Amino acid sequence: MSDAMAAALAAEEAAIYAYGLLGVKLTSDGDLTEARACEAIHRDRRDALVLRLAALKASTAPAPAGYQLPFEVTDRDSALKLAIQVEDGVAQAWRATLPSTEGGDRSTALSALTDAAVRATRWRRRGNVSPVTLPWPGRP
Repeated sequence: MSDAMAAALAAEEAAIYAYGLLGVKLTSDGDLTEARACEAIHRDRRDALVLRLAALKASTAPAPAGYQLPFEVTDRDSALKLAIQVEDGVAQAWRATLPSTEGGDRSTALSALTDAAVRATRWRRRGNVSPVTLPWPGRP
């Protein structure tokens, strides 16, 4: 369980980093407000996950100082594309925790998966990306 949760932690940390970068390319108030809200959610999830992993006495790798982005973020369209990719990645990481969790940890994982899928859908809608939803969120 702790390996999958450590991977979810890494995904949350990467999302925080990405939102810091993509936010500067979003110029509309609505996009920027959404990006700030998403980053705050990822920070809250990261903090809760750090506490949970500490309670499990699980060790995790420290977050890197930076990340290699999958592509250059130069404008709104590429920022939206990154936001979608980030949320899909977070959903994948949380989905991977489901088989090894139970009780409250499974509820947390399912909630995180669902929330990431909803955020990805919002970003797809903002970017006029089709399809807007995925049939199996979090599935690689």
